[in-house]
Amino acid sequence: MRKNISSGSPWEEIVGYSRAVRVGNTIEVAGTTAMDGDILIGKGDMYAQASFIFKKIEVALQKAGASMNDVVRTRMFITDIGRWQEAAKAHGEVFKNIKPAATMVEVLRLIQDDLLIEIEATALVDIN
Repeated sequence: MRKNISSGSPWEEIVGYSRAVRVGNTIEVAGTTAMDGDILIGKGDMYAQASFIFKKIEVALQKAGASMNDVVRTRMFITDIGRWQEAAKAHGEVFKNIKPAATMVEVLRLIQDDLLIEIEATALVDIN
């Protein structure tokens, strides 16, 4: 059984994607940025953007019947690897006791120049 989770963003219809998708006990959260509608949260601040993104991911997971404790994998795409510690700090605050497998890579740019980071997450929930 498949459950698509929407955030209500108009981009979901335009691009044809879901904020998250749950199939069985697996939940995949799409690449998430620090946009709140048309407003960028944390312009110029990698840590603020990452922290906001983790809150958006948490909401998507809750809608899918999961929590941050169920996250087994994260992927962070950042535009300046020299600022990795800012992203890592936000990640560590959320996942210091959960410790999912994590990837961080530098990318040339994201869909908007002021976006510094985009994050994906995978969660597994107990279906018993």
